[in-house]
Amino acid sequence: MIHTVKQGETLGQISKDYRTPLAAIILANPTINPNVIYPGQAIVIPGFPPPDSLPYQIDVSINNRTLRLLKDGVLQKQYPIAVGRILFGTPVGRFIIVNKDPNPGGPFGTMWMSLSKEHYGIHGTNDPSSIGRAVSKGCIRMHNKDVEELSKIVPIGTLVTIHP
Repeated sequence: MIHTVKQGETLGQISKDYRTPLAAIILANPTINPNVIYPGQAIVIPGFPPPDSLPYQIDVSINNRTLRLLKDGVLQKQYPIAVGRILFGTPVGRFIIVNKDPNPGGPFGTMWMSLSKEHYGIHGTNDPSSIGRAVSKGCIRMHNKDVEELSKIVPIGTLVTIHP
């Protein structure tokens, strides 16, 4: 997996975002100076397949409040979602699923899938009436049955594109 450094990112934050030890990232990138990284720089993140090697992709529309599952670019399924509220917007960009945690409990419902942005994920909910609204702290909420179905289909490393 190759991560392209964005403005303001540090290697420490990239390590946290991908839940990958900093030492492992440094070892996988022997030619970089860990104290000097720059926007546009390519950083190898060990332990994840290249997203383009996986058949599935997830496309999230914040404005339409939908999550679309694609396989080889072809729509397989569309799900209703809840997104971030004012002051807690859902992040826009390209991320990957870095881990899955069944039964995280509480407001996260019956499944949590972490994104490669610390503190953000795709998860279930204990409040199904929130689906279709802008009410979360930036995460993508789904009905529990939907997130369980999705988590069984998509592997770790699946590309998640989030846009307005």
